Amino acid sequence: MSFDPDTVRAFEHAGWEKAAGDYAATFARASGEFLDALLDAGRVGRETRVLDLCCGPGLAALAAAARGAAASGLDFSPKMLELARANGPALRFDQGDAEAIPLASASVDAVVANFGIHHVPRPERAAAEAFRVLRPGGRFAFTTWAVPSENIAWKLLFDAIRAVGDPDAAKTPPSGGNLGAPEAVLRLLDAAGFADAHAALVRREWRLARPQALLASLRRGTVRTAALIDAQPSSSLPAIEAEIARAALPYRHGDGYAIPIVAVLGVGVKPR
Repeated sequence: MSFDPDTVRAFEHAGWEKAAGDYAATFARASGEFLDALLDAGRVGRETRVLDLCCGPGLAALAAAARGAAASGLDFSPKMLELARANGPALRFDQGDAEAIPLASASVDAVVANFGIHHVPRPERAAAEAFRVLRPGGRFAFTTWAVPSENIAWKLLFDAIRAVGDPDAAKTPPSGGNLGAPEAVLRLLDAAGFADAHAALVRREWRLARPQALLASLRRGTVRTAALIDAQPSSSLPAIEAEIARAALPYRHGDGYAIPIVAVLGVGVKPR
């Protein structure tokens, strides 16, 4: 299937509208582990004017506001924005496109995006827009998921599907992201004109009561991965779940599981 940005946008939009209701109770438990590192990279503190780009339910904006920042959010999903506004009624959350941010140039001190940029059809346009709305000296910080070979949570799922399912079952449009390695993130930042750009792996753990919750969380709280799970023959799902449970045994921790998850954290500075 050839890459078409409008097709990718429609696919992502429909997926996040569907996932919104379950996101906080499922996948946010993984993505939320990286919020402090993200805000630290953006140097978000008291009175920082910060935009939470691709904000979803507004978790980064809320965490920024808790630091005393003047935070706002932008997302393309009305259902995600409903959650954000309910979670942070004192904050401003607008519907819009990350490739065409509805803010004036040089109007914010920081732009942060927690696992949103790789869902944008053309991440290079989102990065260019982040550059535009930042004041000189402002910082753009964002996270993306590292490749499955680094990310045990996804490796458990994909290995199980390869073993007892169909890895080619989903006919999803190709991603515009491909930002799973630090080198790719650096190229994006450099191309947008950011200075002092750097990218590094950040390692955390996803705490789950039982390994079967991994499959349920990825199915209910993601888009592209959920499409792969939903495309599996229903008869294969119990075997996939059992294979995940077997392979997850080394990550047993107390009365639950601590599954390693890894992000690429990129940050760049707009030159003065």
